Amino acid sequence: MKIIEQPEVINEREVKWFYNYNGFILGTLRLYCRVFVSWVLQSIAQISPHPGLTVSLQRLRGVKIGKHVFIGSGVNIDDIYPSMLTIEDYVSIGMRTMIFAHSNPTCSLELKTKYYPRKVAQVIIKKGAWVAPGCIILAGVTIGENSIIGAGSVVTKDVLAYNVVAGIPAKVVSILDAKII
Repeated sequence: MKIIEQPEVINEREVKWFYNYNGFILGTLRLYCRVFVSWVLQSIAQISPHPGLTVSLQRLRGVKIGKHVFIGSGVNIDDIYPSMLTIEDYVSIGMRTMIFAHSNPTCSLELKTKYYPRKVAQVIIKKGAWVAPGCIILAGVTIGENSIIGAGSVVTKDVLAYNVVAGIPAKVVSILDAKII
């Protein structure tokens, strides 16, 4: 009889590998401590009444954040891989937005092994971009400079500079005039 590895064990091993945490006891303890601290910082950031505190807490989690960035309340930045996110200067992210640097069909071994293995990929939000409230940004996406993501959009692919995208999935609805006045 073949023993099938449990999906939770596979997930834990994949995250420990990413962070280079070795050893069953010490590696697992380090991982759980990292996840707990990240969860606490994320929880406080989501309810913070001050955007400056929100930015500081997200930086403590490992998110690379530039100057003059606004992050609205309730924004969820990837719980497991915050260091895979870069937010450049003058970016505004509206409330209740979710940004993921990974995707993982956690419990289905068949989906996980045959169709959709864990994906961990950098997310970059370039200078001057505006992400309106309620958006979802998936792993591996780059949002171009001075682009706009319409409220409630799901961004599955890169967005070029000066493009306005909206919808599910997000599609180009307009291109801004990039000429300097």
